[in-house]
Amino acid sequence: MPDEPLTEVGPTASTHDASRVARGLAEAWQPLAAMALVGGFALFSHLTGQDFYVSLCARVAILAIAGIGLNFALGLGGMVSFGHAAFFGLGGYAAGIALHHAFEGSNVIDWPFAVPGSEALLVGLVAAIALGTMAALVIGAFSLRTSGVYFIMITLAFAQMIYYFAISFPSYGGEDGLPLYQRATLLGGDITGAFDYFLVAFAMLVAVLAVVGILVRSHFGAALGGVRESATRMQAIGLYPFRFMLIAFAISAAITALAGALYVHLDGFVSPSNLSWHRSGELLVIVILGGVNRLAGPVFGAAVLIGLETMLGDYTERWQLFLGLVLLVIVLFARGGLGGLLDRGVGIVTGAGRPAGRADDVTEERDV
Repeated sequence: MPDEPLTEVGPTASTHDASRVARGLAEAWQPLAAMALVGGFALFSHLTGQDFYVSLCARVAILAIAGIGLNFALGLGGMVSFGHAAFFGLGGYAAGIALHHAFEGSNVIDWPFAVPGSEALLVGLVAAIALGTMAALVIGAFSLRTSGVYFIMITLAFAQMIYYFAISFPSYGGEDGLPLYQRATLLGGDITGAFDYFLVAFAMLVAVLAVVGILVRSHFGAALGGVRESATRMQAIGLYPFRFMLIAFAISAAITALAGALYVHLDGFVSPSNLSWHRSGELLVIVILGGVNRLAGPVFGAAVLIGLETMLGDYTERWQLFLGLVLLVIVLFARGGLGGLLDRGVGIVTGAGRPAGRADDVTEERDV
């Protein structure tokens, strides 16, 4: 009797592929919606001749990049840092100093080899990323040996040390900051226009979202998530938690330093206030508003922060009071931040409901 072909039981390969595609679309809709929101509003403002709002959109994109950097450490790695202003400010100083020396026609350093200033935007961004990464490796080597409130305080202490060093260093303006009398160029082209610079910031935001999305779904992201859940278990299977956390901390700092460099070129001014703890607090607010461990959360958080400042700042100097009320409502009643609210809203509209057992909700509840 000839053998009969086996009947395939369970889901087919095509079913698995369709499931993966559906899951990918469900995870990607928020980043796509965030980019459409920021990019669409900037384009509308540009077409209607409202450059002020175009610059606001550029600021939203830049602060969102910084928030994504912090969220990578906080959401995926469980590292609650209150010192990311150090990387934001150092990135700004690296880019600003390069541009300052280009204007003066002098070298940034003369020994052990000459490093001239540069008006090229990409040079400033690379310098910012390099400086932010090196600072994170040093700070992380000490701070990651602690945890909890001790980690929070030691990152704050390092950031404040860098801040006080900057305001006491007169060569680059000290407490008054460093004005930039020359604008950066991109591949030799002019980017002084509001919409031109927005396109640069927006392109960087898209690139950062893509890179972080890949990292989160990589083996490295899975291992880092395991370290966040239980470092002891990961060590038991032969992984080194400290190494993963230090690399993640450095990546987080590099992204934040990139944002700091972009912010300086937007303002045309290097301010030591970008190194202060107020900036660290602002970045934490952005992450919490948007949703901890949500890829596009910082974009929504930055939009809300800048929106409240712009709309209410003309009426009262105490607009932060209303920001505090919004933050309080989010923390108490909206698990997952604005990203979580949007997910639930879409689930209700589509009838899909809220996905059960979301890892980011668990992370958020613990970290926040």
